[in-house]
Amino acid sequence: MAEEEVKDLRSTDVVEATEEQTTKPEKFAKSGKKSKKHAEEVKAEEERQARKAERKAEEAIVKPKGATPITRSRLERRGKKYQEMAKLVEKGKVYNLKDAINLAIKSNPAKFDASVEIHARLGVDPRQADQNIRTTIVLPNGNGKEVRVAVFAPLDVCKAAKAAGADIAEDEEFLKQLDKGTINFDVLISTPQYMPKLGKYARLLGPKGLMPNPKAGTVTMDVEKAVKESKAGKVEYRVDKQSIVHIGVGKVSFGADKLIENANTFFDSLKAQKPASLKGTYVKSVFVTTTMGPSIAVENLYN
Repeated sequence: MAEEEVKDLRSTDVVEATEEQTTKPEKFAKSGKKSKKHAEEVKAEEERQARKAERKAEEAIVKPKGATPITRSRLERRGKKYQEMAKLVEKGKVYNLKDAINLAIKSNPAKFDASVEIHARLGVDPRQADQNIRTTIVLPNGNGKEVRVAVFAPLDVCKAAKAAGADIAEDEEFLKQLDKGTINFDVLISTPQYMPKLGKYARLLGPKGLMPNPKAGTVTMDVEKAVKESKAGKVEYRVDKQSIVHIGVGKVSFGADKLIENANTFFDSLKAQKPASLKGTYVKSVFVTTTMGPSIAVENLYN
């Protein structure tokens, strides 16, 4: 047989062997890296990486820049009434308390009887137990809000609470309302022996700040006194995660004198809460504002 014929036969055998390998179904293991599932996962990952590379290549293409967007200041994004009232507040100036209260009343843009608020940034660390400021005060002129008080206590205590002005004073019937998720009160007062019964409602009451607490004076044996104080204008304030205390000291309709008296009561209470372990500045900054009005910086006299 000639050499050329031998070569042709050999090449034909190679081609036939290759075709047999391609047509022969691939065998997979039941598990492990040689399994069919693993092969499919590898293929899917390769396709994902390829798509990712394509996206990066598209993002790398420099697109022509358009016109630079016009960025308005925060004041320009406010309403017209707010902008007009903000002109009354001198930028960078720190006012004394009396002037700040008067200016807050004057710069109130709202048509309704707005609240006057004080915001004080403290130099405390709320994560430290002894620096987590939380207490209650009774504002001499109230805060102008109608407070709905609920009492959860024995029946004889509930009767006295009703006489003192409580809106809701019940025993087991109160729990049935909580089971339905009904909350129609702003302050909840309870006696110590009844607190365990409220434990199962902590997730309902806690996030709303309605869970009775001894620090807030809402867990007490003298329920009658607690009801009267809540109705008279007792408010709670506490430092938040940003070390800021927020409190409303009344309404615009109160007039400057009553608002200043309430504000001084708050500042005296805040000063008394200064932690003994605190080093450095206690009150860093104070601002007075109305519900929808501009902020007014106040002199810091309470270090």
